[in-house]
Amino acid sequence: MKPRSMAIIALFIAALIYGVTFTIAKEVMNVHIKPFGFILLRVSGATLVFWLVGLLVKGAKPIERSDYKKIALASFFGVGLNMLTFFKGLSFTTPISASVIMVTTPILVLIFSSIIIREKIPNFRILGVIIGLVGAVLLIMYGHVSEGDASNRTLGNILVFINAASYAMYLVVVKELIVKYNPIIFVKWLYLFGLFMVFPFGISEFLEISWQEMPTDIYLKTGFVILFTTCITYLFNLFALSKLKPTTVSVFIYLQPVIATIYALIVGSDQLNITKIAATLLIFSGVFLVTRQPKKSAK
Repeated sequence: MKPRSMAIIALFIAALIYGVTFTIAKEVMNVHIKPFGFILLRVSGATLVFWLVGLLVKGAKPIERSDYKKIALASFFGVGLNMLTFFKGLSFTTPISASVIMVTTPILVLIFSSIIIREKIPNFRILGVIIGLVGAVLLIMYGHVSEGDASNRTLGNILVFINAASYAMYLVVVKELIVKYNPIIFVKWLYLFGLFMVFPFGISEFLEISWQEMPTDIYLKTGFVILFTTCITYLFNLFALSKLKPTTVSVFIYLQPVIATIYALIVGSDQLNITKIAATLLIFSGVFLVTRQPKKSAK
């Protein structure tokens, strides 16, 4: 299988994990673990996993001293600001609302890529981003998905948008680094820096967790977020970034509302209609255009 095809498959799996995480994380934060405490638990758990796995990596290129500042910057956008605003925003808004805000990420990546790394964006990819955005907005506005509980949807959506902008900047900043170092070596330092960033915000809520009162399913859902949503998806995204452009990676955000809707259908909280089918087709069309390789001009 070609590396590009493997990268696209990795992105599909990551999008699937992210899609169900909106609901899973919301269920955990409703009662048992507050948002910042959950973030500290997530980042500390992932840091431990990555450093343990890092012990098995032999002969990898060590991080150059000049690159630690770049990794710290990537950690700020990809771990610290990204996760703190997402989980706090998700606690105020609904999983479906949060998922549609996240589809702004590819637009922001296009802007950041053109400004920071001077990436030239083909017209068909711009068209793909627009088509996917239309499909995602159509799905949320007219899909009539159950809204659930939201204590402050406006603030929550603003925080999720900040998260989307932060993640978009991370995708652009990290591109240069992940082609230079082994993914495990890079990501273990990324999360170690992130742990120091989130610790002051999360320690008080972390200490409030009543471990003995938590049911088994909450333990399992928390473990899912740490192992799959954090560790697996970050490694898959790093692998994809080493093979694809940041704009291509970011467009898979569009799959999250689709997955959220499918999950709602499975649990019986929503019904399928023509609008959802049309929106899904638009989203997948957008993904196809953005991931399509431009034709090489013949000399």
